[in-house]
Amino acid sequence: MTGHRHIGSVRRGACARLLAGLAGSAALAALLSACAGDQTGSVITPAVIKVPEQAPKTTGRARTGDDADHAKLVASFGGEYRSPAALKLLTEVTERLVKASERPDEAYAVTLLDSPVVNAFALPSGRLYVTRGLLALATDTSEVAAVLAHEIAHVTLRHATARSEMALRSQLVSRVVADVLNDPVTGAQLENQSKFTLARFSREQEFEADTSGVRVLAQAGYDPFGASRFLEALNRTLALKSGTGTASEPDMLATHPATTERIALVTRAARRIGAPGLGVDERARYLAAIDGVAYGDNPGEGMVRARRFLHPGLRIAFEVPDAFTIENTRNAVLGTTPEGSRRLLFDQVEASADRGLEDVLRATWNDGIDAGSVENRIVGGNPAVTALSKGKDWTFRLAAIRVGETTYRMIMAAKGATDPDPAFRRWIESLRPLEPEEAASLKPAHLRLVTAAPGDTVESLSRRMIVPDRAAERFLVLNGLERGASVKPGQSYKLVVE
Repeated sequence: MTGHRHIGSVRRGACARLLAGLAGSAALAALLSACAGDQTGSVITPAVIKVPEQAPKTTGRARTGDDADHAKLVASFGGEYRSPAALKLLTEVTERLVKASERPDEAYAVTLLDSPVVNAFALPSGRLYVTRGLLALATDTSEVAAVLAHEIAHVTLRHATARSEMALRSQLVSRVVADVLNDPVTGAQLENQSKFTLARFSREQEFEADTSGVRVLAQAGYDPFGASRFLEALNRTLALKSGTGTASEPDMLATHPATTERIALVTRAARRIGAPGLGVDERARYLAAIDGVAYGDNPGEGMVRARRFLHPGLRIAFEVPDAFTIENTRNAVLGTTPEGSRRLLFDQVEASADRGLEDVLRATWNDGIDAGSVENRIVGGNPAVTALSKGKDWTFRLAAIRVGETTYRMIMAAKGATDPDPAFRRWIESLRPLEPEEAASLKPAHLRLVTAAPGDTVESLSRRMIVPDRAAERFLVLNGLERGASVKPGQSYKLVVE
């Protein structure tokens, strides 16, 4: 969570979506296709793959406003990340894939984003984006090539343009019925139906891009099974993140199919090409290129350490109750229990120091607040106002707390009528100043390659990692190893270290 971003007003529906996970920018959603998932960085110039002068300079529609979209995307993902070796590899892989694609003369620009989330996406203009979080998860060149091939397929198949046209057409139909024909009920029904149609269309596009991507991957000389290996690693990462041992499945309006469905599809596509062992994976080359890449949260954006959140820039820290797993995002800290029945949100709100905290709380929460529940308190020496809000499906505890001249909001939700007040009070009372010495001691984590020595085991290597929990499981996922696997002396492995 940055020190200058805020959420000004949250309705119950918006809050539920935010507490459920990250939401993309609505203005950019129609332009990009985010495919892989699941911070201030150095600004660098994206690597541009050169093509002959007579070749088209754009893909899909014209680059109208593309620079503005690019700048917004880069800013929303923490800026560009400086890793010349990794960017060079991505550029060379992209060039090789483009030459093997159905449109070998189109131009692409690759941007590496300073974000720990596992993500990759493309604009219809040919801009490709890969996060450092994705680089950390992949274990060889064929896996990251599979992701890039998938994104290139979205561009060459003009998926974003088709999706935008369908969305605009659906909006137009529902608006005409509601406004021109004066039938708002039918208009609302059509709009709701169009959402399901668009979601189904988007999932079909993902399957099409997966199939095309595997074909191009093999034609470029890479291992076509790299796609299924990466998706397996992604599924295992999502399971670790959920805390339940299984990855969460998309709902009916999800624009992406379940990862397990995609794994089955790309595995079948690879088998149609040939048996495992085809193509190259270039594991050693890939690991050398990502050695030293930052891992996890950037201290400047706040850091999660087990159940603690620490923000050196804001000089604050807090600890969430047992059973909560928290994630630091660009705009807020989000948390959930494994079964999803309790969730929390922490963010910063824009409010002048002389504005009453009760007024701030009501202004940033557009649902009813139980008048008798409003309470003025002192939390850790700071003025605070807490309140209760009851919805149909969730019960919310809210707090606005002023630390110095900055106002923070803390929200805990419990499914049903259960009041989360006891856990909520423990959480807000844990908010405290972060001492300068503690802030200075927080170092960013990064990947480091180590060569396994005789006698090394998964357990001995994973004990050297600085990860919040389940170090052995995370070591296995990061290195593409199955449970029960052994490390091989002389082979390189990724560790997460300071």
